[in-house]
Formats: sequence, C-alpha cells, structure tokens
Amino acid sequence: MLARRLWRRPLAQDLNRSAPTTEVRSLCPHPVTLGDMNTTNTTAPESLEETLAAVAAGTLSPAAAAEKLKEGEVRYLDVAALDLGRAARKGVPEIVYAPGKTPEQAARICAVMLEGRERVIVSGPNEEHERLIRKTLPEAPVKSAGRALIVGTGEPNLTGGRLYAIGAGTSDLPVLEEAVAVAREMGVAVRTTHDVGVAGLHRLRGPLEELRAFDPDCVIVAAGMEGALPTLVSGLVAVPVVGLPTSVGYGLGGDGTAAILGMLQSCSPGLSVVNVDNGVGAGATAALIANRAALYRDGSRSDGRAPNTVAP
Repeated sequence: MLARRLWRRPLAQDLNRSAPTTEVRSLCPHPVTLGDMNTTNTTAPESLEETLAAVAAGTLSPAAAAEKLKEGEVRYLDVAALDLGRAARKGVPEIVYAPGKTPEQAARICAVMLEGRERVIVSGPNEEHERLIRKTLPEAPVKSAGRALIVGTGEPNLTGGRLYAIGAGTSDLPVLEEAVAVAREMGVAVRTTHDVGVAGLHRLRGPLEELRAFDPDCVIVAAGMEGALPTLVSGLVAVPVVGLPTSVGYGLGGDGTAAILGMLQSCSPGLSVVNVDNGVGAGATAALIANRAALYRDGSRSDGRAPNTVAP
C-alpha cells in the first residue's frame, strides 16, 4: 500500500498543475527534465548564452549552433507540447498518436507540425480524424500507410540503412505497413514481403533468398495467431529481428496475447519484441539499428556516437 501511495502522489500533483494555454516556441540545447515540465518556457538561459558566445568567439559554427538548438525545440499548444526537436535529438520524428484525441486536436497538431517540416505521420486515426485533417489541410497530400496516415509532401533523404519487413499473413499488413512508414520516414530503405506464415512454411524460401541478397541491417517480422514466424526467421538470419505481434486470431488469445507471449518465450537469440500492434515502436527501433549500422558501413562514424549527439 505504501508503494502504491508513493507511486500515485507525483501523478496527482501533475494533474493539479495547470497546462499552458498559449502557444510558446522554445529552443533549448539540452533535454528538458521532468521538473521543468510545469513551466511554459524550457529555455536554459545559461546554455543559450554559452552557445551564442561560442558562435561569437568562432569556436562554434552558426550551422552547428542551429542544429544544437533544434534538439530541444518545443512548441506548446493548449492541448499538447510538441517535441519538434525529437528528430534532430533522437533520430525518430515526433508522431501524432490519434486515439484519444479529438479530430480537431489531431488536425491542429498536424497543421502546427507542418509549419516546420514537409511531412507528419499520424498513428491510428479513424475516419473522422482523416476527414478533418484533409479539410483542415487541403493543400497537403494524405497517404494511407496501414494503420497510419502520412500527411505532407516530398520524400525523406536516404541514410543508407536497410530493413527487410515480413508479414506472416495479409491480416498483419495494416500494422506492418505502419512500421514500414516510420522506418522510411527515418530514411531507411525497406523491402517487404507478406503472407509467408508457418501454415505454409515453403512460401518463405524465396523471401529468405531475397532477404540475404538485400543484406539488411535489421528485420521486422509481424505475426498474429500463435506468433511463431519471428522466432523462425530469427533462427535463420545474422541480424537483429524485431518481433511485431498483431491482434489477429481466434477467440482466447486472439487479441495478440498468444502472439506476444509466444515471441517473448522465443528460444532464438537476437529476437526483440514490441507490444501488440505497436508498428511505430517496431519501425523506430529497426530504423535506429539500421541507421547506426549505415553510419559505420560508410565510414562516417567511428567513435560510437550518433551524429546528433553533443560530446560532453
């Protein structure tokens, strides 16, 4: 009971804090701590002054300073605090999670995000979300990517990372396509195949030959039912495999429970598992692996740091 009370206390305190009601754009060169989240201005004055002083002294280029500041860029709305610096800081773009948001909130967030970028991914929208996004942003193309929407124009720059995505059945495609959309937005080249599940194992022979020829840095395998395919693939390839359980199946356990438990109990080393229907998580994880591999493959990095990491 004591642990439960201690766990609940910060949550109750956070709920009592009033959310910002105005839009504020903040540039912060360092990540914001949890203790700073009750304020509307996350700028660290001393860090900003140090950055500007370094530019003035000639020890930091204006371009490098701009990238450093982008890492902490936050845009506050009355309904959200948009982490616009996430892509520069983390390598994964801010993604709009539509469930639980009203269509008006989702459309407004998309509109604000598109002020500073070409595209935004919306995860899990319903028909009303999509309708209002199209109405609010009539000039922005909207493409379906399984359970997600891609709103905006253009294509991401390729990083050299390579990903192979496999779907056990056609019913797994909506979740797998969302994962692929996230990975492609992160600059990864993706090849896909589907409907090669364990009920007809011979169907996997051709895709495995293509996979080996493509030489991916990571593999995503989406499966519902008993979730056996990721374990099988993991035992046949020499790269990390991300298991993506889907809520496809019959009756007891058919909501993805059987699939995720089967993957978590896998005896094949090198298989990691995200939560049920978490296409965003699978795509982001696989793309981070692929992009890091690409950095070393082309010889651009050798110090173990991501390109957006500021040395201490």
